Amino acid sequence: MESRRLAPTLGIVASLSVVGLLLVPYAVVDGDAGSYYGAGALSPWVGGLLALVAVVVFAAGREERTAPETAAGVGVGLGLAVTIVLGVWAVTVPGEVPLQLTTAEPLVGPLTTGVVIEYHRWLLAAAGALLPTASVWYGRALRLF
Repeated sequence: MESRRLAPTLGIVASLSVVGLLLVPYAVVDGDAGSYYGAGALSPWVGGLLALVAVVVFAAGREERTAPETAAGVGVGLGLAVTIVLGVWAVTVPGEVPLQLTTAEPLVGPLTTGVVIEYHRWLLAAAGALLPTASVWYGRALRLF
């Protein structure tokens, strides 16, 4: 019974982390973060928008305002779409684009903007991959799979 609430909660947290991670370059880079997001084949903001929709879907399923089975199924589809969009974007951004935005100034301890931006796209893609994972877990908790 606990996984029936924990799985959609993980989906909500993962969705909100995708949106939060999309805002990180604007906080740590002095330059134009828009060019960073525009360098890939797809816009990661599409994935962010889908992640926001997933928040509503997971919350509605968790609170049983929508049939939990429906929420789990829609969550799988949205999660796969977010994962594909963010994955394609992360792979197609040229490696030199994030490095052009960085400085050697430390943010916190040894963490510099260069380190943050260099690994940002991969962390964003990994956070997007948590959405279908949470959805499948939700479906398994509901005994759909």
